[in-house]
Amino acid sequence: MFDLVLLIKTVGYLGLFGIIFAESGLLIGFFLPGDSLLFTAGLLAAKGFLNIWVLMTLTFIAAILGDSTGYYFGKKTGHKVFNKEDSIFFHKDHIKKAQQFFDKHGPKTIILARFVPIVRTFAPVMAGVGKMDYRKFVIYNIVGGFLWSVGVSSLGYFLGNFIPEIDRYLLPIIFAIIIISVLPNIFQIVKAKRNSNK
Repeated sequence: MFDLVLLIKTVGYLGLFGIIFAESGLLIGFFLPGDSLLFTAGLLAAKGFLNIWVLMTLTFIAAILGDSTGYYFGKKTGHKVFNKEDSIFFHKDHIKKAQQFFDKHGPKTIILARFVPIVRTFAPVMAGVGKMDYRKFVIYNIVGGFLWSVGVSSLGYFLGNFIPEIDRYLLPIIFAIIIISVLPNIFQIVKAKRNSNK
């Protein structure tokens, strides 16, 4: 597991911006720890290491720009994405998961996917591949980006101010966040296996 406190203190605001941008829309960013990173950054802001307003503003902008980049990439090179061979950074299963999620939840996937690792990275690409109306995409992108970046970081900030010495419990909290965020993927896998066995 990443030492998120050390990572955030090392990379600073620009590094956080880059990580959130990459996870939100670059295909190589699916492995990055977005949820736990935002939460930990919020905790550090509560301790005075970061300014919460600068943190929320930068990560919000990064999330919006990242998704928009993913949409543009999907729209321009969608057919190539589906024909691409599996590699270290790319697996067709990721695209399939995002497509199934998109088919099930429609445009609101852009919001819901923010809270689901891997799907978060590939959903805007799928929106571009499916040529979703860009104005509609932008609306959902802004709402989802706000709820995720501002919501998760401010939760960390609130708990950091509300619970004394919460950093003692940082690892269990991060672990819980990771478990909660991957549960939708686990449910999808179990459901798919059940359906295939019928």
